[in-house]
Amino acid sequence: MRQIPVDTSAAVVMVAKPPQPKVKDRRTGEIATDIESGASLMTVEVMFSANDEVEILSVAVPEPGISGELTMGTPVALTGLIARPWENDFGNGKRHGISFRAVAVTSLAAGASKPKAA
Repeated sequence: MRQIPVDTSAAVVMVAKPPQPKVKDRRTGEIATDIESGASLMTVEVMFSANDEVEILSVAVPEPGISGELTMGTPVALTGLIARPWENDFGNGKRHGISFRAVAVTSLAAGASKPKAA
């Protein structure tokens, strides 16, 4: 699967919705896990502002990569942010989009702690 690194150096990034467990299967409530570490995945919605454009991105992050208090409006750093194009075939057509994944989401608010060790 193609992965595209995302440069966040010129962007303003703030929490739009605090971290929530990433659900793998809505029918069973199964939580998604990171293939490499086995850690539970969390979803953090962030406001990403760059080049006079603002987007709300849903970013998947392994739970140990969440640090600091991530409440709405908290400025954050996204470490290792990548974009992955995806496409699914369904009986009546195709769906496609871009998913976002980061190694860590770190609060930039005063007194924020460093990411937890993996």
